[in-house]
Parts: sequence; C-alpha cells; structure tokens
Amino acid sequence: MLKVVAREQVAAEVARLVKQRELSCDRPESAAVKAIVAAVREKGDQALLDYTAQFDKVKLQASELLVGPAALEQATQKVSQEFRASLAKAAQNITAFHRKQKSDEWFETLPLDVLLGQRLIPLQRVGIYVPGGRAIYPSSVLMNAIPAKVAGVSEIILVTPPPVSPYVLAAAAEAGVTAVYQIGGAQAIAALAYGTATIPRVDKIVGPGNIYVTLAKKEVFGAVGIESLAGPSDVLIVADQDAEAEYIAADLLAQAEHDPTSSAVLATNSRKLINEVEKELAKQQTKLKRRAIIDQAEIVLLEVGSIDEAIGIANQLAPEHLELEVGSPQRLLEKIRNAGAVFLGPHSPVAVGDYLAGPNHVLPTGGTARFASPLGVYDFVKHQSIIGYTKPALKNVWHDVKLLAETEGLDAHARSIDVRFS
Repeated sequence: MLKVVAREQVAAEVARLVKQRELSCDRPESAAVKAIVAAVREKGDQALLDYTAQFDKVKLQASELLVGPAALEQATQKVSQEFRASLAKAAQNITAFHRKQKSDEWFETLPLDVLLGQRLIPLQRVGIYVPGGRAIYPSSVLMNAIPAKVAGVSEIILVTPPPVSPYVLAAAAEAGVTAVYQIGGAQAIAALAYGTATIPRVDKIVGPGNIYVTLAKKEVFGAVGIESLAGPSDVLIVADQDAEAEYIAADLLAQAEHDPTSSAVLATNSRKLINEVEKELAKQQTKLKRRAIIDQAEIVLLEVGSIDEAIGIANQLAPEHLELEVGSPQRLLEKIRNAGAVFLGPHSPVAVGDYLAGPNHVLPTGGTARFASPLGVYDFVKHQSIIGYTKPALKNVWHDVKLLAETEGLDAHARSIDVRFS
C-alpha cells in the first residue's frame, strides 16, 4: 500500500505512524497464548507434539524433537560450498564486531581497605528463537547465537518450526549452537522458559517471531529473561534532492517484503525525488517474488520542508533502520538520538547490515529505539557487584549508615551495624 503525504499533512501522518508502531500486548491472541503456555507447563512434551501437529501440520515423536548432530552435518554437506563460504564470511564479521562489545571486570581498593568491584558472568544456557513460515533465516541464527558465544554462554539452544531448513542447520553448525529443536510458536517459548523432559530450561530467550511468539515471551518473562518484545520491522530513509530514486525504491521494497505489517518510509525535501521513487516502485515491484506481501505492507513517502525536519521525524519515529541518503551523512549523526541502526550513504543499504557487515540485525522495533539497543554481547552476561569492608572501614561509615537506616524507619538495618561495635 503506497501513500504520498504532502507537507501540510506530514505532522498528522507522523503522529499516526508513531501510534501505529506502538506494540500493544492487549491482543485477541493473548488468551490462546496463555492457554498454550499453561498446557506446555502441565503436559510438557506431549503438548509440544500436539501443537506441532495442529499448527505446523507435522507429526513428531518426542525423540524427534531434537535435531541430532548427524542431521547438522548432513545439512552442512547438502548446502552449496558457495553458501558455506558466504556464511563463514558473515560469521567472521559478526564475531569481530561483537568481540569489541566485551566489557572488563574491575576491582579497586579504597582507603581503609574498602574493596569494590564488578564481575561479569555469562549466562549458562540461553534459547534463541529463529522464525519459519514465510522465509528461512540462517542470518538470524548467526545474529542471535554469535553474541552469546562471544559472551561465553555455555549452552545455546535453538528452536525453530519444522521442517527445519538445511540452511538454518548449516548456520547453527557454523555459529556453534549446542542443540537444535524443531519446535516453533508460543509452545517453543514456553518449553524454553519452563523446560520439558526433552527441552532444557534456559536462563534467557532471544530472537524475534510472530505475534504469538512475542506474546508468549511477555507471558513467561520473570520465569526467564527476554531481550525484547519484537514488533513489525520498519525502515526510514532520509534523502535529499541528489539521492538515487532507484536505490531508495529498492530499499523500501526490501523492507516491505518482510511481512504484511512492515512499514517503509521516505522523508525528503524533494518533490521531484518523490515522483521518481513512485515510478521506480511501480517498475521494480513487478519483478519481485514476494509481491503479494509487499502489496499489503505500508510504504509512505513524506514531503518535508528540510533535511533537519526529516531528522526530527526520525527522532520521533525511532526507526529500527535509518538510512541517510544525503551528502556527507556523517555530519547528521550527532543529531540522531533514536534509531536502532544507522546506514550512511547510498552504498550502505539495510541488506548489508542484515547479512554481512557485522553489527547485529536484531534491532529495537515499534519505536523502542527511544530506550533500547541492538542485541549484543551485553544481553548475555550478568553484572555482579562486589563489596568488601574491613572493620576500620565499616567503623568509618557507622554513623552515616545508621542515620540513613533510621531515617527510613529500618531500625534492624541500623542495629546490624551497631552490633559490630557495641
């Protein structure tokens, strides 16, 4: 669905887009998700098998939920050598980027031998969800598993709907995934959160999925960690009068082919560019295999008064992906507060970030880039505070702690200091 918005209507359209992108978890699917989660908690593997037969139309035995090492090896041999080479190159770039995210532990000794510090502890076991359905996503395997591996996670459990693509299995082998289970949907999230006889319970679940997966992650949060609640994917392209209409149209269509609920927005101060992009969209769309999905997705062309206005819109929308197709795009970076990932110039399309550049493509959606970050190594570690006082050090702050505790009405806290010096 294509929509061209004139200058005088831009403010209202941006307000609509902001509201539309807000992920509401008060959904009609919520009741079904609650029932699925409850059934998996109660019946374990049997519930998984029943739901797989119902939703995926695949009948499995409990022993078939786990995809064995032999199947991973067969998949690696089945895919082309060219694909394996590209996969390895992507894995190398993703690993190199995420290694730079690793933080150091620190300790310091203050006067009177006060020891303070912070430890970084990798999570022991994490679950990664890789969607199925409309497409296959070996790239998502790499983007979810590699940061966990770099962080030092001991066990990486992958779940994905059956039948599992050999490309996904080859990516799992490349990324060092510990185990793969062919189970999808809300039932897979419940299994990871609570464990079954076959699937081990994890400490955290990461990875995007459909609305059932998202609602299930919300339902189990607290019993397990989650990295985010993913909404529809989106892109905002800010372009000036010198931008290439052909490139912009291609990038808008690339975003729209994700899902019928995806949105792709252009903000430009050039009416001429909008007209050219319209023509390019019509021309390019006829050549695409996923045209039926693109027809349902939202493509919006905004005519703004200036590039500064377009940057203001970017900060309002807080897009998952932000392309800057303008002259000297680096000069605009300091003005951008809200965006999951920023792509600089005409030769930095979202697709290169999706697959090969190195930064993570699991990004904050639904405007959550106002406060959230891309998936990273930091999502797979815990920070543990260390506090060590000697008796002279504690005595030095005795009266301060006592005063603060008594002011809060917590006399047992105050007494726990007093007893050490009475």
